[in-house]
Amino acid sequence: MSKVVFQKRVKQSSRKASSHMPRLDTIQMVEEIISGKKEFSSKNRLWRTLPKQVQYKTFTTILDYLEKSNKIMYDKKGSILWIFADNPKLKKLHRESTVLR
Repeated sequence: MSKVVFQKRVKQSSRKASSHMPRLDTIQMVEEIISGKKEFSSKNRLWRTLPKQVQYKTFTTILDYLEKSNKIMYDKKGSILWIFADNPKLKKLHRESTVLR
């Protein structure tokens, strides 16, 4: 394989890998939608609820990230549940608690 052909293939494969990398504002938008409603019956329903268009592959990448960071989980039916502990009372307790050594 010639050097030029190899370089073109490397460029094409790197474009494919980075084409669905979500931006921070897009991740935050999805987080806000899920945390506000707490539950969605399917990925498709959540995807259609988003205020701006997001490619489905990018959307699934965001959901994978949120699941790995323990912010969402899927139940047996495939519903998406918000599980991240962001309760205001919990935040206040943490802020006012005494540090033990």
